[in-house]
Amino acid sequence: MNQYQTLTEVCELIVDCEHKTAPIQTVGYPSIRTPNIGRGRLILDNVNRVSEETYKAWTKRAIPQAKDLVLAREAPVGNVAIIPPNLKVCLGQRTVLIRPDKKKVDPDYLCYLMLGNEIQDKLLSLSNGATVHHLNLKDIRNLELPELPPLYTQRKIASILSAYDDLIENNTRRIKILEEMAQSLYHEWFVKFRFPGHEQVKMVESELGLIPEGWDVKKLEELGFLGRGKSKHRPRNDPSLYGGDYPFIQTAEVKAASLFITDYSQTYNNKGLSQSKLWEPGTLLITIAANIAETAILTFSACFPDSIIGFIAKKRYVSSEFIKYSIEHIKLRMQNVSRGTTQDNLSLDKIRIFDFLVPDERIMQLFIEITKPLFSQVKNLLLKNSNLCQTRDLLLPKLISGEIDVEHLDMSTEDVAA
Repeated sequence: MNQYQTLTEVCELIVDCEHKTAPIQTVGYPSIRTPNIGRGRLILDNVNRVSEETYKAWTKRAIPQAKDLVLAREAPVGNVAIIPPNLKVCLGQRTVLIRPDKKKVDPDYLCYLMLGNEIQDKLLSLSNGATVHHLNLKDIRNLELPELPPLYTQRKIASILSAYDDLIENNTRRIKILEEMAQSLYHEWFVKFRFPGHEQVKMVESELGLIPEGWDVKKLEELGFLGRGKSKHRPRNDPSLYGGDYPFIQTAEVKAASLFITDYSQTYNNKGLSQSKLWEPGTLLITIAANIAETAILTFSACFPDSIIGFIAKKRYVSSEFIKYSIEHIKLRMQNVSRGTTQDNLSLDKIRIFDFLVPDERIMQLFIEITKPLFSQVKNLLLKNSNLCQTRDLLLPKLISGEIDVEHLDMSTEDVAA
């Protein structure tokens, strides 16, 4: 029979970090909030930062250290990440700092243990709230853990799972570099107008101000097919619609995808498909509710609801990637147009009012030619990360439960990559 012990019994410190808001800066100490707590790793892209004065005030009870864990009390409840070496952070609202006792439990192992299905199910069942799931500090401290294996075994399990996360992190860095290269090229050519041969091109007046001669200004519908997604059935969350072969994408997945959508969490069955529409790979998705003017490109056929607009580019004019960057360039204007008294909504009609710059065919095709290998690499790396995540998540419960004997398992990052 398993001998359970509480989280408090294997930790030196468990404190909540319910701080008030403070002025946000672009420089300073990272302030970790629930969106910055990933599955095992901190997400520091666009992290809020605070002054040294705020940092000192927020760390009076405990200064976060390397190998401490940070737990999200809500949104999403139960996410936990480990603080890496050489990073000074303070913790924002709805987070909990957990300092493992290294004589009893390996911090990396504890992090993976808490991300496993058994503990995640417990955390979800302990969370309460009419609208938002929320964990109480008392319940976190009294959280029951299964019997821990010897420290040597803990470290070996953690090293195997970390090999996957290290490779995912490395791929993510490469993806970011490739995306920045493509975005920089777009900005240089189509915002600053420093495209090849620009010195010989005269600037002329247009609806968008001065643009290179021979370029055009068009509405989005002139550049491709534009239409809303479909989800006619009510209620939309009817279980009879789901669990089939057709990927179903929602607004949160568009926002999280950055450039390309290579994964999905829900599927429609034949009934779901019959009241929706299947869109082709290469479709640009534009969110018009909840998250306004977020964009991402499908890499597979999928359905999506009417809170998302689909755009299929006429390739003789533009590419989906070009329009994505064009929308990002005017994103703030789109969000301002969508402002409502009760709920923000962009709508198809509002999108139709916007003008889009269209370069001449030579420059457009040159942009596509240069960026195509970059986007191809991004897609491949995203698919690799998706496969790595799936394999890691399949391994995690088997390693934690002892179903896989780690004593005879020796894996490194090179093995994982292979």
